[in-house]
Amino acid sequence: MSTAPADGSTADTPHDTDAVNTANAVRAARSVGGTVWLTGLPSAGKTTIAYALAERLTSEGHRVEVLDGDEIREFLSAGLGFSRADRHTNVQRIGFVAELLASHGVITLVPVIAPYADSREAVRQRHQSAGTPYLEVHVATPVEVCSERDVKGLYAKQAAGEISGLTGVDDPYEAPTDPDLRIETHRQGVHESAAALHALLAGRGMV
Repeated sequence: MSTAPADGSTADTPHDTDAVNTANAVRAARSVGGTVWLTGLPSAGKTTIAYALAERLTSEGHRVEVLDGDEIREFLSAGLGFSRADRHTNVQRIGFVAELLASHGVITLVPVIAPYADSREAVRQRHQSAGTPYLEVHVATPVEVCSERDVKGLYAKQAAGEISGLTGVDDPYEAPTDPDLRIETHRQGVHESAAALHALLAGRGMV
């Protein structure tokens, strides 16, 4: 017979824990890997949404990875600059890693700007050629809102003349014309945005 905790709360029995672990394992085994690319301006909210969704998916028993753009720049694309050619190379490297993970059953979330449409299309084509699910999500936060958030201080540095080539300000950003989902973070919160993205994954049979 199990004994309730002294504080009066209800503790899970070993059988309850086993049931949860088994259910998560079954769900994970059934999950379909795929890449979800969140594109948008700096400080649009891409990474915040990706990690909120990753937390939910992980709690549901799915295998999830977030490919953070800053970490990729540091470890995989060190030495690349911000010319159009270097940006394209960076996106293709990320796309390769994402497809590799996704092809092995991992839901791979990629909150990376990827400012040029042809670069994003090349990543999509790579996934399609391999038969790996790929979704493009536009985090469509207006530049005015992004500059107010200015999470990394980039907009302030650009305005002060300390940096140039800031995407959406003095460097191009080609917004998706027909994304699988468009999220307006200036109209809805993080949890609502993550929920909308989760619903998209569910609708595509990925979760």
